[in-house]
Amino acid sequence: MRKTYHICIASHDEVLYRSEADMIRGFNCLAETVLFTESRLLAEGFMSTHRHIIVQTDDPVDFVQRDRYAYSRYFNARYGRSGRLGERQAFITEIEGLVRLLTALNYVNRQGLHHGLVATPFAYPHCSVNSFFQKDFGKSSPDKDNLLPSKFRHRYLTRNVSVPERYRMDQNGLLLREDIIDTGYVKQIYISPRNFLFQMNKVTDERVEEDQRREESDTPIITIDLIEQGVPDADRKQMLLNEQGRVNTSLMTDLELCRLIDDYYVPRVKGRDEGITLYALSQTERAALYRHIEQDVQRARFANADDRRTWVGKAGLSGKRVTAAQLRRCLVLPRQD
Repeated sequence: MRKTYHICIASHDEVLYRSEADMIRGFNCLAETVLFTESRLLAEGFMSTHRHIIVQTDDPVDFVQRDRYAYSRYFNARYGRSGRLGERQAFITEIEGLVRLLTALNYVNRQGLHHGLVATPFAYPHCSVNSFFQKDFGKSSPDKDNLLPSKFRHRYLTRNVSVPERYRMDQNGLLLREDIIDTGYVKQIYISPRNFLFQMNKVTDERVEEDQRREESDTPIITIDLIEQGVPDADRKQMLLNEQGRVNTSLMTDLELCRLIDDYYVPRVKGRDEGITLYALSQTERAALYRHIEQDVQRARFANADDRRTWVGKAGLSGKRVTAAQLRRCLVLPRQD
């Protein structure tokens, strides 16, 4: 019998997604898993180091294994990598009760906001938030002329996996979220577009937990700590502050930093031979890159935005900074706890 679960899959020592293309393939692998297992996807959110999924499925462990295997095969093939990707344990929490489900949906749909990447949930593209109430918010799916022709779809799907044509794919190779997610079911939970907007903009306080305690359910109270368990460097206090729409534009995102590493620094070390990736570098070479990038970022920290004297400037990232933990995970160097 299908039950509702929140699933968090995370990685501590390296990022799961190094580029927009990885984010696209990550969602497509999730979509393939949903369709193959005949599950019902309710919400999802992809961050560089982890992903959140709310799904109704018969077997959450099998669901996780299929999703992880499909994406890991893609990632390993693309970057010349081998072995398990991410932490061995996935955090799976059963959700029972309408208030608990609504709370979990809110957390997952507001991932970009909670992690300080955007000022509103709707500005973050790698999650389900823009899939609901599209007509009410004046949004629309790509028209037929802006969908990827059928003959190219296989480039963005797992080999030997056939996804029916009714599940549309945009020009970037992304299966449309609104086709995969059961938006009708979720819209019933939110009741109206006005309430959805309210839920996306509300501040988390003690009432969120109080409402759940009044609900008859043996499943855990949904909190931001529960949702983010297993996520590296999760800071509950900062996440709640980020709900105010605070965006730190001076900090590079992991995707920006990975682009800087992959497109500028790795070719400088190994040349621009096709197929050479960060994973072809030794630990010594990556450690040297750590010091070099750290110095370049510092030199470009107060440079003019148009400055192109450093590789950081050439990537258009002058004026931005990185943290030590961020640089280590994007270079796949061991954490220093």
